[in-house]
Amino acid sequence: MSTLGHRLKKLREEHNLTQERAGKIFGLTKYQIHRYESGASSPDPEMIKEFADYYGVSADYLLGRTANPHGTRDKESTPEKTADPSLDLFLKELKEAPEEQREQLRKIWEIIKGEDKQKPQNKES
Repeated sequence: MSTLGHRLKKLREEHNLTQERAGKIFGLTKYQIHRYESGASSPDPEMIKEFADYYGVSADYLLGRTANPHGTRDKESTPEKTADPSLDLFLKELKEAPEEQREQLRKIWEIIKGEDKQKPQNKES
């Protein structure tokens, strides 16, 4: 089930609606509601807006762009760009790396930070 489908089903059930009743509210068939909820098909943007308005949530929430039903995109899901394209690529790959590799990198980073602290500071007198 897609994020959109899962959230549509959850919201419909929270509003105590059957698929048939939801279909009547939105001018759809029970089968169309089922297909949206199962991820077999996707509603068009106008229908997503209607779902969001009726259920009192944002379209971003329905689409899985935020975990906050009433807000906009989460900072965590919004990729931050740097002035360094190679750093952007590294960060993208880091997010997609297996947890074991990310943990190895954390350990290496801690070692590097520790070595930095041990370097003598040049103090001018």
